[in-house]
Amino acid sequence: MNAIATTNERVLVIDDHPIVLQGCRRVLEDAGIEAIAEATSVLAGYRLFHRLRPAAVICDLTFQGSGLAGLDLIRRMRRVAPRTRILVFSMHNDPVIVARALEAGALGYVLKDHASVELFEAFARVRAGEPHLDRRLATEVAMLRMDPRRMPEAQLTPREREILARLAQGKSYGAIASDLSVSYKTITNACSQMRQKLGARTLAELIHIAVTQAQRHG
Repeated sequence: MNAIATTNERVLVIDDHPIVLQGCRRVLEDAGIEAIAEATSVLAGYRLFHRLRPAAVICDLTFQGSGLAGLDLIRRMRRVAPRTRILVFSMHNDPVIVARALEAGALGYVLKDHASVELFEAFARVRAGEPHLDRRLATEVAMLRMDPRRMPEAQLTPREREILARLAQGKSYGAIASDLSVSYKTITNACSQMRQKLGARTLAELIHIAVTQAQRHG
């Protein structure tokens, strides 16, 4: 990696692992960034973002106890400042998750198991307003978009699809449990699994996805 001229441009790093934060700081310093802010949670990250309005953000997708909360965080940041350049730095190599991150508003995506030079190059491109995906991920995401059957909804089990359809109808957990002759806990567990699969942080987001799906196929 070659260091470049320093700049007062501010960059925000959001990750709940101290070692990752340290590594990102070193890479950013090599990239000439002097103003580096850090946050270890979604809430702290959003608050810092709202206050500092950084030019670029490096963000994880998963946070302890919050699942794929980074997806919603990216959407919120983009709504506040659409021109912000966001690079996802994640362990997830599933093209479905990568595609969801890009749809949420990320400009680039780099895996944590890659060498630090990859993060350096990815950040340099995203900072310049250019998208970044390594060749393998780019190919898999392109194939995913060409094959709708591989979209997240296709990963649901038949029972989960039944539950999702009833959520779209506005039914409560109790009513769905009664319809399907299963326990209330079975429904809550299934909805929790679906939120993970579909990248929905809350029940409200899951219901929104359910209604959107129903309209799409209605």
